[in-house]
Amino acid sequence: MWVLFALLSALFAALTAILAKIGIQNINSNLATAIRTAVVLIMSWGIVFITGKHHDIINIEQKNLLFLILSGIATGLSWLCYYRALQIGEASKVIPIDKFSLVIGMAMAFIILRETITVQTIIGGILITIGTFVLIF
Repeated sequence: MWVLFALLSALFAALTAILAKIGIQNINSNLATAIRTAVVLIMSWGIVFITGKHHDIINIEQKNLLFLILSGIATGLSWLCYYRALQIGEASKVIPIDKFSLVIGMAMAFIILRETITVQTIIGGILITIGTFVLIF
């Protein structure tokens, strides 16, 4: 089931990039990011309330909350940079560089989370890295 959600995530991420490139024409990239963030905020809280999970908020531990806040800050910074890059660069070049986060994320998973390194992940990371640099140069 996780593969289905991962594939849907990839599809929606691709749509995000194309729709954003069209949507940021003639407006400030920071304003565009704020609009996008407001939509995500409304959607997320809507799903929480519809599924009745809003009651679980009192069970969140401080450590979890801290790391979710830090993740939110990282997401915000990523989106601000991404929208600015999309606004001034070609989407076909910005998107692969943004997706290089896959390799960085894999490296962090090995170092910080101590996940297992396999031959497949190393080969995949190398291929993604090569692909990224082939597309941008």
